[in-house]
Amino acid sequence: MIKKKSLSVTIQNIVNSKINKVDFTNLKFGHVFTDYMFECDYIDESWVNPTIKPFGNLSISPASKVFHYGQAVFEGMKAYKDDQGKIWLFRPEENFKRINKSSKRLAIPEFPKDLFFEALEKMLLLDKEWIKCGIGNSLYIRPFVIATQTEVSASPSNEYKFLILFSPAQAYYAGDVKVVIAEHYSRSADGGVGAAKAAGNYAAQFYPTNLAKEKGFQQIIWTDSKEHKYLEEAGTMNVFFRINDNLITAPTSDRILDGVTRKSLIALAKRDGIIVEERRITVDELKEASKNNSLKEIFGAGTAAVISPVSDFSHKNQVYHLPKIKESYASIFKSKLLNIQHNITEDSFGWRYPVQ
Repeated sequence: MIKKKSLSVTIQNIVNSKINKVDFTNLKFGHVFTDYMFECDYIDESWVNPTIKPFGNLSISPASKVFHYGQAVFEGMKAYKDDQGKIWLFRPEENFKRINKSSKRLAIPEFPKDLFFEALEKMLLLDKEWIKCGIGNSLYIRPFVIATQTEVSASPSNEYKFLILFSPAQAYYAGDVKVVIAEHYSRSADGGVGAAKAAGNYAAQFYPTNLAKEKGFQQIIWTDSKEHKYLEEAGTMNVFFRINDNLITAPTSDRILDGVTRKSLIALAKRDGIIVEERRITVDELKEASKNNSLKEIFGAGTAAVISPVSDFSHKNQVYHLPKIKESYASIFKSKLLNIQHNITEDSFGWRYPVQ
């Protein structure tokens, strides 16, 4: 049980900003970080010393448990600036709830909601000049937790760091991607940590993704671990299939991440009268739909990329091409979602969160 204390975030101001050294027209995703970071420690069953400080390195023991037993979870979210200079978050409570859900699954103490939002909003106001106006521009937000107890015994840590980093961002992927359907490797399994944003989930994907890249593909569509029969996620994203005019996506489970972009696209589609099927879809069904021309689109959905269309998929060394559609669901939904995020159109869902 977390001991509750009345905490307020302390701010250590920078001496000089590094913003003038950044080329905002040529950003590589996740390479540039803003002036500030947030750090808070969990010690003696309490979160203590919440501090916004100049971005810099950590001093941490090589015996810290995060290096040995992988107790690390994270989130990905974004802030946007409209044409009037107002800063907005998009469904931040969903990200807050999910990082605590992920933490619980890895035996990490949950973080207080009030402290999370106080730190996030204060840091956004300090780094507000790093958020640029215009569609495609955003500030990527990376909250994460790591185990810091100095001990290599195989047990949960009793000390942690909660941190938040900011990175200015543009479009994550350029153009369509080619994917290969997994036949051997799996992203997650029943009873595992697939529904958590655990750092190890992503580490385990790198090797099979590298194998796919050697064959000319950018990503993998993951299949279930039992039969490699059912389609689940694409790379680090949820995945949607358009067969005729229906949208199909795998249901969430303890294997599949409950993506914020995913649930937002489902809500937009249903509002616009599009039939959305949250059900299991097989590899054979997908291939048959491609052969009879009822498969219109495949696209990934996630915070970093927003929507990433697929041009081709491969299974058992056979490549299937997708048609080029002028008014694709991928382009329509991406535009509608970005317009809501950037405060260009009405937000009938109440998803926008103003930063005061």
